Amino acid sequence: MEPINRYLDAAILKPELTREEAIAAIHESIKWKTKTVCVRPCDIALAKGLTAGTETGVSCVLAFPHGCTTTEVKAFEAAQYIALGTDEIDMVANYGRIRSGDWQYVEDDIRAVARVCAASKVPLKVIFETCYLTEDEIARTTEICIACGANFVKTSTGFASGGATIEAVRVMLDTAKGRSTGKAVRPESATRRRPSASSRWAHSGSGPISRRARHSSPGEPPRIPPVKAPTDGRKDGGRQ
Repeated sequence: MEPINRYLDAAILKPELTREEAIAAIHESIKWKTKTVCVRPCDIALAKGLTAGTETGVSCVLAFPHGCTTTEVKAFEAAQYIALGTDEIDMVANYGRIRSGDWQYVEDDIRAVARVCAASKVPLKVIFETCYLTEDEIARTTEICIACGANFVKTSTGFASGGATIEAVRVMLDTAKGRSTGKAVRPESATRRRPSASSRWAHSGSGPISRRARHSSPGEPPRIPPVKAPTDGRKDGGRQ
């Protein structure tokens, strides 16, 4: 099993971040050797330059955080971000269409981005925003992601009314069981799951997690600190 930091996507996504703040957060993530820094599209080139020659890659968000841009725009974004050098893409599914049961639209939307990513061998993660979905909707969307060739399924953006739950992650894992897809979950779930239950966690507090994990016994889940709600009252799970 790899060290906990190698499971982390360090989220550097708050829209109000200055360039200097983004640089500081990227340097902090590099220090902890996180798997990736997950950045705003405008920071892809910056992050690529800062992470060059390190063990930390670059992922970026697409149609974030609402997922309701058109399919054509999403495919265009994916191509542009790949041209800028992103190593991975975190796409937000159109969860309004998921809730509508418009499954052909959902599949076409995800498949369009998956095709662009696959052509350049860039891993695709699909974020569902599970706090708004039923278990049946989560399961059906997971099946669609697998059929479209997505590499990971994720629960939450961190910018909605709720984050991951054990129940939502369990539905994803049960649906994906036996399939060749990755599973990425938010850290709220990881506090009660072993790292083997998921292969990527997105979190804005990568340093505290890495430090705390050093004190976990071998084979035990890392002791991840609780995420505090922001001072403005928005329950975003602490994701940047």
